Amino acid sequence: MEHSDLLPGIPFPRGANYGKNGVNFSIFSENAEKIEILLFDNYEDSYPSRVIPVKEKTASTWHCFIPGIGPGQLYAYRAYGPYKPAEGYRFNPHKALIDPYAKALTRDVIWDDALFGFTIGDPKGDLSFDTRDSTPFIPRSMVVDQSFDWEGDTHLRVPWNEPIIYETHIKGLTQLHPGIPENIRGTYAAAASEPVIQHLISLGITAIEFLPIQQHVDDRHLIEKGLCNYWGYNTIGFFAPDFRYSSQISPGSQVREFKEMVKAFHKAGIEVIMDVVYNHTAEGNHEGATLSFKGLDNSSYYLLDHKDHRYYMDFSGCGGCFKMSHPRTLQFIMDSLRYWTIDMHVDGFRFDLAATLAREFLEVDRLSTFFDVICQDPVLSQVKLVAEPWDIGPGGYHVGNFPELWSEWNGKYRDTVRKFWKGDEGQLSELGYRLTGSSDLYKKSNRNPNASINFITCHDGFTLRDLVSYNEKHNEANQEENLDGSDDNSSWNCGVEGETDETEIRNLRIRQIKNFISTLFLSQGTPMIRGGDESGKTKFGNNNTYCHDNELSWQEWDLSTENSAILEFAQYIIRIRTQHPVFRRRSFFQGRKLIGKNVKDIHWIKPDGKEMKVKEWTQSFSKSIGVMLIGDAIPDVDSEGRKITDDSFLLLLNAHHENLDFNLPKTPQGAWQPVFDTNLPHIEFSIDPQHPLTSYLLAPRSLVLFISPLIK
Repeated sequence: MEHSDLLPGIPFPRGANYGKNGVNFSIFSENAEKIEILLFDNYEDSYPSRVIPVKEKTASTWHCFIPGIGPGQLYAYRAYGPYKPAEGYRFNPHKALIDPYAKALTRDVIWDDALFGFTIGDPKGDLSFDTRDSTPFIPRSMVVDQSFDWEGDTHLRVPWNEPIIYETHIKGLTQLHPGIPENIRGTYAAAASEPVIQHLISLGITAIEFLPIQQHVDDRHLIEKGLCNYWGYNTIGFFAPDFRYSSQISPGSQVREFKEMVKAFHKAGIEVIMDVVYNHTAEGNHEGATLSFKGLDNSSYYLLDHKDHRYYMDFSGCGGCFKMSHPRTLQFIMDSLRYWTIDMHVDGFRFDLAATLAREFLEVDRLSTFFDVICQDPVLSQVKLVAEPWDIGPGGYHVGNFPELWSEWNGKYRDTVRKFWKGDEGQLSELGYRLTGSSDLYKKSNRNPNASINFITCHDGFTLRDLVSYNEKHNEANQEENLDGSDDNSSWNCGVEGETDETEIRNLRIRQIKNFISTLFLSQGTPMIRGGDESGKTKFGNNNTYCHDNELSWQEWDLSTENSAILEFAQYIIRIRTQHPVFRRRSFFQGRKLIGKNVKDIHWIKPDGKEMKVKEWTQSFSKSIGVMLIGDAIPDVDSEGRKITDDSFLLLLNAHHENLDFNLPKTPQGAWQPVFDTNLPHIEFSIDPQHPLTSYLLAPRSLVLFISPLIK
């Protein structure tokens, strides 16, 4: 093919898009002087068979149409321009580049010094210029056939007061599952297999949230240690499902397999949420490799230090934050999100270190362009949007400060519930807010309780079993002298490390696990459980297994009797939540008599059976409280406009290390009937109806739920 056979093509959509008789290539670079496309005939080829100069440029977008090629074509880019790091320019035509819009990549980076725009070891550092060809070491971008029979599949759009989120890792979920063929374990196909789906259904899960599954890079320093970036928070392909999780060896098969997975989950009534990392890229800071954005247009894609453009603003701890104030960079992120929503049928996104996305300049702006664009977008404004509402930059903690449409990982919920069950004093006032949906955080921005994503543990930190088993982290296997991971977990955990009575240790651990599970699923807001916590997964005290692709991280399925009991308890508690709308209200409690009714929707009860007074909330010594929820005072209606009513419940929490005789308040009707007690080995128990309870002896660190059935 001669260059004269090329057609000008069109600037949009960006990426490599197959059409009739060929492929249209389109890529943004505002400051490049020349762009070339490298075409490869075979997967194993180290160098291109053809180099195609791109002649057309429209609004800083370079484009051309190459006839005679189609799906399966492998390609990369080269960009020519100034190499002036101090001015923000890092063009180096000796470096092959990944297409930011590539729908599939064929392999991981093969680490070599040639991947860096500067010469490793040169005294000038990143100001030096490296002339080695990086083409043999860069992943190939691939033209993908986007056709797929969705068989009528569409987004489930589960109402926000109903989700129960299960956070997990694609590979770790199934790598040890005995009911799945070994040759497909750890893949998209395995994740959506019948054994996994049935487990999620039996647990009551409505949404599965996957750790990053966009194509990521395993960091060089981890590879050299024999480790990897297992969690995947190091993205380079923001349109590409990670090839590592495909059960097929053919390049590009990961796209179809991902779609099959989503379709299978939807058939089971389970939404798919992706954990996405738009706060930084795998290229890192000024000492990082040149893989894609850095070589295409460094100063347009990245937020550079305003005092010295050689350096990057770093609010993630990983370098290389996207420049959200640049319209083409913002468009890139929006195009990526729309692609996963429209083409891949994903139901929502959890944004890692989302505060970074609000930094158009330096400060976090709650009304930044990114959030404005999301709010008005006809597609993205309809999906589930979840923020991790902090980053490591100055003023980076923003729990409660995100705008309407957004839910947030509620770090204050996690911290408060941990402290309470640990036995810390002075937690009642804070606990009251957390149990009822955190109105102090979300009501001011016109949001409801479901804006609070409640969690006790997540991928980052201790598992639930380790939380109640260890007082200190044990991250020695990470080869960082146990200095990595959160240092302040010991102030929140409920471990019994150092105790000598094995029976008491076991009983307390199991009781605390039950307390956390019960608190999580009986709180207002949206509960999220870390995958594996429902069956007692341990990481042996390692609270930062980001670099371990092994049994330390993988979910366990061979359950002991004790772990089976934990799973049974979790299933039981989730059923209670699912069956009773009083635990998943769409609006905050009023705490006062409702109009037209001589009844309040919530009562806070002291151990003497009387209601809490305002001044008593601040008593630092109290570690016990009762919460009475009135099921006939729910201000919600169902889809047909009928008023929702429910049974009433009394929740008693005792974080004391001693027994507590709790006087029961008067019931809305009838007598209080106990539902479960976390101190008892069996889930359910009964009482003599001829002798209704007037008080109840709470065991140390235990939780009890009572029901007062609605008379219909």
